[in-house]
Amino acid sequence: MGLLDILLGRTKPVAPDLDQLFALPSAAVTLQAAAGFTPTGDGAVCFATVEGAAFEQTHREVQALLDADADRSGPPVEFTQDGYGYSWLFSRRTPDQLPQLVNDLHAVNSSMEVNGFGPQLLCSLAVFQDERERRLALVYLYKRGTFYPFAPLPGAAERRDSALELQVKAVLANDLRVEQDLSRWFPVWGAPGL
Repeated sequence: MGLLDILLGRTKPVAPDLDQLFALPSAAVTLQAAAGFTPTGDGAVCFATVEGAAFEQTHREVQALLDADADRSGPPVEFTQDGYGYSWLFSRRTPDQLPQLVNDLHAVNSSMEVNGFGPQLLCSLAVFQDERERRLALVYLYKRGTFYPFAPLPGAAERRDSALELQVKAVLANDLRVEQDLSRWFPVWGAPGL
């Protein structure tokens, strides 16, 4: 960053740190103890869709890599698009396989990044649920290197449980790099698994 950048108030963007994803299993222990949320085994990576053979080939390679996992029980990795035009690679594991789910998410992000599609990566998420069947996602913002909680309220309307999100932020402050700018806590309506 140069002197002109400093004078004009420009900041250098935070480099993505995909290893932050590996903090999710220990954060899950804290989340369960403090708030009663346990992993569902569902997770996804969201990216802006790009047209072209190179992107399609990368997407197929990532999906084949994850589907080839012999430890996977249940359905293979799914590719979906939400109502907003974003693409999702959705991985399902059993609830006790959170470390394997994190490996899936990391593999997708790493493959996309290595193949030159890092700018298209938006976020990754792991889904949790409590005994009242409330859903909660811990969302990793790829371009910020931070996490935030997203708690949609059940029902057809797109509403979120802001009080629960703030509670989870406080609970996980020592376990995850939590996004401090609340305006960056984007709703991920239509995310698979939520």
